[in-house]
Amino acid sequence: MEIRSKIWLEIDGEPVFGSGRRALLDGIIRHGSINRAAKDINISYRKALSYIKTMEQRFGKRLVERKAGGKSGGGAILTGEAKELLQRYKTLEDGINVMLDKKFKEVFASKKVTLKN
Repeated sequence: MEIRSKIWLEIDGEPVFGSGRRALLDGIIRHGSINRAAKDINISYRKALSYIKTMEQRFGKRLVERKAGGKSGGGAILTGEAKELLQRYKTLEDGINVMLDKKFKEVFASKKVTLKN
């Protein structure tokens, strides 16, 4: 048996950042491309752009610098704010997972659990 959790950030009750958007930003770092990052996480380029636009609007900060394609090709890089957001989110996620693992072991691992129908 394992424990699973999902963490996301909201602003005014609206989701703004979570594991999917984290994966998108991580992909932009790896590939230097929104399109390739979107393909990595199995979403459309259009949906990726929508995620980026929504995050930028809700945070009130530019997160991705885009360069239009053409002869020399396009690309994308994260701003310093986006890199800081990623680092803080990962720190939060790691800390919460440590606490969850500890509580899970406390509640389930020390006792034999029998579930009745």
